[in-house]
Amino acid sequence: MQMNELDLAWDEEERPRHRRRASSAPPRKKKKGRGGRTFLAFFISLLVIGGLAFGAYAGIDRVKDLFAAPDYNGGGTGEVTVEVKSGQTSLEIAQTLLEAGVVKSTKAFVEAAKKNEERSKKIQPGFYKLRKQMRAEDALTTLADPKNKVVDRVTIQEGLTMKATFELLAKETGIKVEEFNAAAKDPIALGVPDFWFNRTDGKTANKTVEGFLFPDTYEFGPGETATTILKKMVAHFLSVVQELDLVNIAQGKELMPFSALINASLVQGEAGTIADMPKVARVIYNRLNKKPPMNLEFDSTTNYWRELQGQPRKHNLTTAELTDPNNPYRTYGQAGLPPGPICSPGKDALSAALNPTPGEKWLYFVLIDKDKNSAFTDDYQQHLRNIETAKKNGAY
Repeated sequence: MQMNELDLAWDEEERPRHRRRASSAPPRKKKKGRGGRTFLAFFISLLVIGGLAFGAYAGIDRVKDLFAAPDYNGGGTGEVTVEVKSGQTSLEIAQTLLEAGVVKSTKAFVEAAKKNEERSKKIQPGFYKLRKQMRAEDALTTLADPKNKVVDRVTIQEGLTMKATFELLAKETGIKVEEFNAAAKDPIALGVPDFWFNRTDGKTANKTVEGFLFPDTYEFGPGETATTILKKMVAHFLSVVQELDLVNIAQGKELMPFSALINASLVQGEAGTIADMPKVARVIYNRLNKKPPMNLEFDSTTNYWRELQGQPRKHNLTTAELTDPNNPYRTYGQAGLPPGPICSPGKDALSAALNPTPGEKWLYFVLIDKDKNSAFTDDYQQHLRNIETAKKNGAY
């Protein structure tokens, strides 16, 4: 018998026996409790996984705490005043707050500012009252609200004289008038460029800050002095005249900037309405340029002199008062412009001095009604008739 036949024979005998054994073996019984143990194992696994997850979360939280910016938890104690300067970054503001004891770290404030960009953009320069040891976010909220600024808010009206301005500033800030007078003695030191006092009409300029204290609403913080206040007002004036390009436009008209400023102050003092300002400016230039020149004959210049002397302003000035030879500001009996501005002109008056109404030959004007409108003419007889109309209207 060959090998493969032996193998086949073995298969024939052995394989059936294996099958018979398998079929004759009794069936295995299922083990009891296997499903219960499976559920228990699953439940334990969930607990383990949950524990690991909680531990991981708690660990991450602890890690975050380790690297979080140091910050105070409470609303703060005590009170401190800090200054936010123009152009400061959030980091620079944070450094100021840190040095004042307001925040615990610069990082805490910077992060609060980044998270609240819209709020941080609302922070304005100025002085603020805050509490010490505040949460950085609370400090940010305080700075973003302009109501929390510590300021003396003062409105300087257009047409106020230097003297009246100092009295108002003294009242609102508590700084004495004498301190403003002392600070005003050197206008150059306050920021007025020296060229502003150049004249070509043969007259000597009166070097004061009259006319250079721009009328507007100002906010003065703690620690301000008469000098710092006047410097701010002069700086504001210079920014406005730069915006108007006053120096270049005046020189283009063969007019010294100081003369343009004097004219603007006269316009401010004489015009009853903004609409009439360029018209009054035209009258001034027409009189000055007439051959021979006409005297301006403005009551406002005499009243300015009276105010400087501590005397009240008058509506009906006498001829003696208008022609007083001791008054260097008189425009009756004396040709040309006064020695300097007679008040602080506003932007409209400055603009009118640069842009008088074109073409007209007006030489006279008078307030014609109670709304402070004026009537303009180049004819003296018509001017007299306008005066009679003004009297009837109760405006003269």
